Amino acid sequence: MIKIKKVLNSSVVLVEDEQSKEYILFGKGIGYGQKAGNTVEEHQADQIFVPVENVKVKEYLGVLDAIPPVYVELTGQIVAYAEKKLQTKLNTGIYFTLMDHLHFAVERYHKNIAIANKVFWEIKNYYAEEFEIGLFSLELIKEKLHIDMPKEEAANIAFHLINAQSGEKESRDSMKMAKMIGSIVNLVRYSMNIDMEAENVHYTRFVTHVKFFVERFYTDKMLENTDNILFEQIASLYPQAMDGAFKIKEYIHQVYGKTIPNEELTYLAVHIHRLISHNQLA
Repeated sequence: MIKIKKVLNSSVVLVEDEQSKEYILFGKGIGYGQKAGNTVEEHQADQIFVPVENVKVKEYLGVLDAIPPVYVELTGQIVAYAEKKLQTKLNTGIYFTLMDHLHFAVERYHKNIAIANKVFWEIKNYYAEEFEIGLFSLELIKEKLHIDMPKEEAANIAFHLINAQSGEKESRDSMKMAKMIGSIVNLVRYSMNIDMEAENVHYTRFVTHVKFFVERFYTDKMLENTDNILFEQIASLYPQAMDGAFKIKEYIHQVYGKTIPNEELTYLAVHIHRLISHNQLA
């Protein structure tokens, strides 16, 4: 049996189960006409239970009662769409961070306060799926609230989605990652004089590899194999590509003070070689 402890708004209530474990329960109209002590049925398809078991969730308890129910509904639709499109479960914290962000973003819109997104281009190009979900979110906002948010806001929403895909114990800063991806791609583009086209499959594979490389970098999970045979073979076969990989190594060392293992250099060189080969044929 689930009992209501507090009604936060018509779509959000604080509940506890028979073991006295607390949850925040989201659901359209779930809190309408309810009061503390009432029981709720677990049958609605759109119900979402989020355990109140960490400091961040507790902090948002005080915020939820100030957020209109429409933002709860918007957030639920966006998260459901995102999980289907990305084919992954997002961290439950997305319900609070995204809801709070949408509410604040609309407030800024009405007050004509524009906040520039410094990595809009990187997010749009390197996190295309998340950005498309951001655009979907803007259409929902237009439908529900009758306002046209700028496209930059799609990238802001994408930030939350990118962060929500990380593990609960991982700390991943999407802005830092996007900047690093952009720096590496531009370093290869200009130092190797490669004309990169977003529609090209080798460019897409290269960017995807760089994204995973950056994720490994920020989570201290870089590939490292003491066997240097493959590294030496690639360096011998593709010296120009390996030179590009070493430029990335130098950049990482200068900016972040870390050394890239040879195994990472090997795979970077392989993808750079594909770019070079395609560029020469074009």
